[in-house]
Parts: sequence; structure tokens; C-alpha cells
Amino acid sequence: MSNTSLNQRELLSSSPQNTVDIKQVAKILVRQRLLIFSVSCLVVSGASLLALTAKPSYQSTMELAVSSNEYDRMRDSNQTSDLDSEITTRNFSVIDYTAQLKLMQSTALIQKAVNLLRAEYPKITVEHIKGKKGDIAPLVILPVDGGTKVNTTKNQVFEISFRDINPIKTQKVLQALQKVYQNYNIEQQKQRLSNALAFVNDKLPQIKKELSEAEHKLDQFRKKNNLVDPELQSKMALESLADVSKQLQTTRAQLKDVQARYLSLQKKLAESPKNAVISSRLNQSNRYQALLNEIQKTESALAIERQRYTDDTPIVQQLIQQRKSQVELLRQEAGKNIGSKTTSKNTSQPLMTQEQQEELEIKLAQELIEVQTKAIGLDANEKSLAESEKKLRLDLNRYSNLIADYNRLLPEVTSKRRTLEQLLETQQSLVVKVSQSGFNWQILEEAQAGIYLGGGGILTLVMGMIVAPLVGISAALIWELMNDAIYAAQDLQQLTNKRLLGKVPKLKSRRLPKKMPILAWNKLLILEPDLLESIAGLQFDESFDMINQNIQIMQGAKCKSLLLTSTIASEGTSTIILGLAVSAVNMHKRVLIIDANMRHPSLHKTLGLSNDWGLSLLLVDESNTPIKEYIQPVHPSIDILTSGPTPEDSVKLLTSQRMKEVIDFCESNYDLVLIDAPAVLNVVDARILASLSQGIIMVGRIGHVTKNEVIQAGDILSEMNLIGVVANCVNK
Repeated sequence: MSNTSLNQRELLSSSPQNTVDIKQVAKILVRQRLLIFSVSCLVVSGASLLALTAKPSYQSTMELAVSSNEYDRMRDSNQTSDLDSEITTRNFSVIDYTAQLKLMQSTALIQKAVNLLRAEYPKITVEHIKGKKGDIAPLVILPVDGGTKVNTTKNQVFEISFRDINPIKTQKVLQALQKVYQNYNIEQQKQRLSNALAFVNDKLPQIKKELSEAEHKLDQFRKKNNLVDPELQSKMALESLADVSKQLQTTRAQLKDVQARYLSLQKKLAESPKNAVISSRLNQSNRYQALLNEIQKTESALAIERQRYTDDTPIVQQLIQQRKSQVELLRQEAGKNIGSKTTSKNTSQPLMTQEQQEELEIKLAQELIEVQTKAIGLDANEKSLAESEKKLRLDLNRYSNLIADYNRLLPEVTSKRRTLEQLLETQQSLVVKVSQSGFNWQILEEAQAGIYLGGGGILTLVMGMIVAPLVGISAALIWELMNDAIYAAQDLQQLTNKRLLGKVPKLKSRRLPKKMPILAWNKLLILEPDLLESIAGLQFDESFDMINQNIQIMQGAKCKSLLLTSTIASEGTSTIILGLAVSAVNMHKRVLIIDANMRHPSLHKTLGLSNDWGLSLLLVDESNTPIKEYIQPVHPSIDILTSGPTPEDSVKLLTSQRMKEVIDFCESNYDLVLIDAPAVLNVVDARILASLSQGIIMVGRIGHVTKNEVIQAGDILSEMNLIGVVANCVNK
């Protein structure tokens, strides 16, 4: 592809086909004024029809507040802390009420309202309230804040309105919807609570029964074995056993020492006759021995109680005081026995002096009492501790078996109790959460009887008159966007990259009188520029002179034959040829017009000439008839060679040697030969003729030919002698 063709395609892509330049909007509106007017009339007509058939309309309104219970709960729980309150506000500052809006508009709820209204309005349906698809809905639900579905507060107020021709019906419908909304809110709260508690309520009786059975087994175990916690009791028994064993060892060691002292004292007493007498007196004293027995009993009781209580308890204190009293009595009794006069069997004199006797008595009494009472106490304590140790060891042996049974029963009770507590907590929590979840619907403004909105006829008509021109303009712009036609003469020049030779406006045609005989032209002198109007019924325009001048500037006098073709058919090539012919006559040239469009000729019809003979017959004539015989004069300076009868194969005729001879003859006998060729994109005839002519002019009809078509024709003719382009039917 050549650079010229490439530039043309780049130009096409760079000049968008689907956009409208703002500067060209005014031109587009002028160009499409008929379309705008037609569409506007249709819109106004439709609005008028609607205005005539419109019925009076009434509207009732109520307001419904939808609040988030979750938002209220979080806000109340954070009132104690400003920071927490701020965080909660941020987290719940945006609440989506879209689902609530859709729910209020749902078919299910509206059907419930319809069921309530059936008694009074038997024929009412959901479509009567919601409206049919594609129509304006009688029921309108909108947020009060202007239509946003996401609110920045804890609640959202919706305005619910209903329109109908019956004012009472509008109120009844909204009242039915109000009842449905309120009942639905209550049902949903009950349903949420029921669903949430279903699992918990099913599990609670079973868990309570299992817990009761486990506790009963544990109680029987404790009663049977007379214990509460064998592990704890075993641990305490083990600690007590260690303590008792330690005390027993200490007591036995002390008792051994005391016994050693007692034996030592007994030995000392045995060595002295005097002391032996004293010891004998004490052993023989019934009172003294009775007191020793009492002290021994008290020590045994005290040892037993000390295993159970501390020394601060009253019973232990009482035994300690009792022992103290008994020891004191024992000392007194010993003093009495020691203080008696001791005499020999053979003499009545005392064994020792009075002073010695008192000193010995006191010393012996203290030692005997101390050793004996201490030995008695230690012996009693040792027996008590030994008995306790034996009992504790028996208990420990018994606990080892009981602990296994206890550890099997207790975890089951603990597990069942924990499960029950969790279920109860879950139950309470669910009740609170469910009651605080979801949304609460509250009617703020009750529905009243419908307010008259008017028949709507005048409003519809006014709106139609306002909208009509807008719709017309929109239709024109859309048509322009969808249409690829060229509306500017400069586009022809840019797309073909050839010079724009001229712009021909749309010529006005006039009705002419009956055509004069052809031969009469030789005797008439027609004043110019009325020649074109005379021969074709078209008003002459100065643009033809401009085109001729541009051709002369570019080609000079050497260009004697010009081929005029177009991109597609019906672009006015024949009209341009006639205009150029008249312009050439004004420049004192003799012109020949050749109608080479043998497939669809039109020049003979425009000029009112016969087409029984012409170019097609000339090319097949083998009798060497002079070419002049086929040419018809239409003016003293203008001749025409019509196309003649339609041949079977026009391509064969145009590519013949005879055709080249005809062109050469015409160029030698006329100042200018204008060849009317078919459209380039329709048939191949124009391409053949282009190779025989000295210059080519492409005609483009503004508003008719498209950019793609111009580019395709330009690609074909760019390889030939294309002089330039002519824009036809240009609006001035």
C-alpha cells in the first residue's frame, strides 16, 4: 500500500467516527433539523395522548423508622468510657439498610398485605401495589435523607408512599403494610429467639438428668465409705502419719531418757538404806500410788486429745490443768510420807537430823515426782502416738482403693456440672443477644387519606413539550454518531490527500417548457449563464468556474480530456459535468460530453435526447461510419455522445482499440472532452476509462458518501492521474 493510502487510513483513525466535535454541534443540528422536528413531533404527540387519557391520582404517605438494636447495645455497653464509645461509634458509624429496604419491597410481605385487603378489594393483586415490570411503581419506599441506602446514624427513616385513583384505597394499602411490617418484626424476633434456644433447650433436660445421676453415685460412695474427698484426706493422713511418726520417735527417745534417769534414780535409792526406806514408804503409800494412776490416766487422755486438738482448745487446757493439780497433790503426798519419823527396829532414835531429813525429802520428792510424772506422760503419749500411727497406716491402705473409685466418679460430676453451667450461661446470653439483635421497625407517621396530585394531563403535556426537543436533539446526535457519512468538503481533501477543486452547492431545479428541437440550437443565441438552466433545468453556480480555473492552474492547456467519476452511484457526476461544460463554454471552449456509463446512463434523460444510438453502437460499428454521426449537438459549443443501448459486455467494449481511437479523435476535435464514468467502487468501467483520459476528477456528495468509501476509491485512483476532488451538494 502506498504512503498516501497509509496517511489516509491514519487520518480516518485519528478523526474519530463516533464522536461529535462541539464546534460542529450547531452544524449538525441544522443539518438534521428535519429529524429533530420529526422526533419532537412524535414525542409531543405521545405526551398529548397520555395527557388526554390520564386519570386523577391520589397519594398517601407514612414514615417508618428502622433502628439497629446491635448499635444501641454496643453504644450502651461503652457509655462508661469515652474512648470505647468513640471506637464503637466508628465501628458502627455506617450501617447498611439496603436489606431492610428490599425486605419492605419484597413480594412476600406485599402478598400478606394483599391478603388483608382482599375482603375490601377482591381484585387487588401484588402487581397493583408493586406495579408491573417496566412501569412506574405505585408503591415507593425511599430514605428520608434523599435516597441513600447507607446511613451514618443508628436508625434510618423511610418514607413509604402509595399512589392510586382512589384516595381511601391509598390509605388502606399503607395501613395494611404497616400491620404486616409490625407483625413481621414481632415474628422475626420470636423466630430468632426460638431458633437460637432450640439446641440449648433440647440439651438442658438430658444434662440435668445425667448430672443428677452422677451426683447420686458420688453421694452414695461418700456415705458408704464415710469420707468427702479421699485424695485430700489421704494427703492429710499421709502428712499426719509423717508428723505422728516424727513425734513418736521423739517421744520414744524422751521416754528412753526418762527411763534411764528413773533407773539411775532407783539405783541410787537402792544404794542408801536411808533412801531405800524413803522409796519403800512411797511404794507402800496407797494414796501416792492412786495419784500416780490418776496422773497416768490424765496423761493418756491428754495425749489422745492433743492428736485431735491444739493446746489452745478448752478440753486440752482442762486436761493440762487437771494434770497440774494431780502433780501438786502427788508432791504433797510424797512430802507427807518422807516427813514421817524413821526409826530402826532395834532403836528408837531418828536416822538423821531434822535439817538433813528435810533437805533429803525435798530433793527426793522433786526428782521422784518429776521422773515419774514425766515417764507417765511420755508413756501415755507414746501409746497414743503408736495407736494413731497404726490407724493412719490402715487408713492409707484403704484410701488407695477408694481414690480410684473417687477419681472415676468426681470428674463425671464436674464435667456434667460444667456443661450445665455453660448451657445456662449460653441460654441467658442468647436471650440477651437475640433481643438486642436485628432491626426494630417503628411507625413514626400514620397513613392518611390520599392527597390529590392532579390528573397529570397538563404536567405530562408540559413535560412532553420540554423533553421533545431534547429527545430530537439526542436522536440527531446519535444518528450523527452512528452515521459515517462525510459532511465537510475538507474531509474529502484530507482522506484522498488531493486538492479540493471546488464545492458545488445543491442546485435548484426548475420546470422547463417542452424541449426545443435539437437542430434549433444552431440558430439560437443563448445568453450565459442561463445555458445550464436552459439545457438541464438547473441553476448555474459560480463554483463551476472556480473548478475550471483550478484545473487550468494545475494542468494547463495540455489537459484536454477529463474523466469524472465518484465513489458510489448517485453522487451527481452528470450534474457536475454539465456545469463544467457550461463554464468551459463561458471560456470560449468547444466541449464534448461522453456518457460512458453504459450500465446506467442518465445524461440523455436529463437533456431530453434520444439514446437509440451512441457510444455502445459506435464501439461495435464495423462499417466505418464517421464518429461525428453518433454525436448530438445540444448547444453551438456543446456536443454530447450518449451511452447508447446497454451492451452485454461493457468491459470488452471499453478495453477495445476502437475506444482509444474514439478518445483520440475527440481530443483532436474539441477543446475539452468530459467523460461521465460509473462509480469506482461499483464496477471496473471507471478504472478502464481512467487509463484513457488525461485527468481524473472524483466527485463526492456531502452527506451521502462515507469516509471508508472515499478511502477505498482514493486507494484505487491514487495510482492514476487523479487531479483532485469536487464536493457536491455542499450547504452554503
